[in-house]
Amino acid sequence: MDRRTFLATMTGLAAATGAGPALYPDQALAHHGWGWATGEEFELTGTITSVKLGNPHGEMTVDAKGAFAGEEWVVEIGQPWRNDRAGLTEAMLAPGTEVTAHGHRSADPDARLMKAEWLMIAGVRHDLYPDRDS
Repeated sequence: MDRRTFLATMTGLAAATGAGPALYPDQALAHHGWGWATGEEFELTGTITSVKLGNPHGEMTVDAKGAFAGEEWVVEIGQPWRNDRAGLTEAMLAPGTEVTAHGHRSADPDARLMKAEWLMIAGVRHDLYPDRDS
């Protein structure tokens, strides 16, 4: 068995048995929870340029304004059920939409990545994590 086939087989087995996080902890932690983000509140305003919705969570790319003008940021948003609960629709997140995202940025100061607790679109606040203090 060549290396590529072996890795594909092992990855498939890990996913099928639920052992993925145990075998690949860095990848599991990189995409879930809040551990990768700072504890400080962070806010970003800009224009949505692209959006990808679905599991494990949605993401939108934002052309930032204000202090971060000219930078392109990736903003993690909720899972489909969380977006629905917050009243967000795919149409609201269309490219060209102005948005303010409030949450926490990556602990890596060079990363242009944040996780949103709430979004403000057209003057309406959409709470993705209503139980979090923000």
